[in-house]
Amino acid sequence: MTSDAYDLFNPAVPAGAYDALLARVLPQAREHRAWTAGDGPLPALFVSHGAPPTLDDPQWLDDLFTWAQSMPKPRGIVVVSAHWENAPVAIAGAAAGTPLYYDFGGFHPRYYTLQYATPDATHLARRLTRTLSRTTTVHEFTDRGLDHGAFIPLMAMYPAADVPVVQLSMPSLDPEALLNLGRRLCHLREEGFLIMGSGFMTHSFAVMRDPGLRGHVVAFDEWAADALSRGDVGALVDYRAKGPGAGVAHPTADHFVPLLLTMGAATDVGAAATTVIDRIAFGNSIRSIQVT
Repeated sequence: MTSDAYDLFNPAVPAGAYDALLARVLPQAREHRAWTAGDGPLPALFVSHGAPPTLDDPQWLDDLFTWAQSMPKPRGIVVVSAHWENAPVAIAGAAAGTPLYYDFGGFHPRYYTLQYATPDATHLARRLTRTLSRTTTVHEFTDRGLDHGAFIPLMAMYPAADVPVVQLSMPSLDPEALLNLGRRLCHLREEGFLIMGSGFMTHSFAVMRDPGLRGHVVAFDEWAADALSRGDVGALVDYRAKGPGAGVAHPTADHFVPLLLTMGAATDVGAAATTVIDRIAFGNSIRSIQVT
């Protein structure tokens, strides 16, 4: 592990960079202009979300906040996180005051006291249910709050916690299934809702332990960036066979397949994606993209 990564995992003040972000940007976040129909469809995003140490990385936090500020504030957010697979598809976190789901271990106690109290999102949950129930049963978990794949990036993007958020489960880890789910959500963008897949462009604990494996991660990231720039959804779906270093970069599928949800939610599936964040953290690519 590099010294920078060590500093993020062992900060002098846990979530201190996040405290500094709040102190600096909260007034701006509260004045964020809300979406109107004249703005047209919001983009769909894929966010490399990180774990609690994201809240100790000032650049990462600034990048996420600046990204959110570059678009109108959405009416609501539908987020699909790498950390929730449930079939049939399910909804969680819609009710105001639902406690966060701290689905991580081994960190400083402060991270388990963080709050992100988003407004009531039952209207969005009902809208999602109407959309999805035509072809599948939709279950709602009333006691499962947003997991860290949802609340960590959103704490930086919308620090005023004034946007309704609903988390949607991954019905499976099959890339085609996530692509198709994105297609079914696409039209919500026209109503001012933000569709967000939350994962990691590469997700290798092995490279954190052995920096000698970095070449595999870099090769996969460069391949993915090229496929995204060309809108080559077929290659991304077949990433296991076509992505160099895929076995190291993604030993499991969970952090990659939310990218296919994002690509499926594009107005034209196969449209080129735009990279918004392009950096390495903890030995992994945190490339994050948007499509329109």
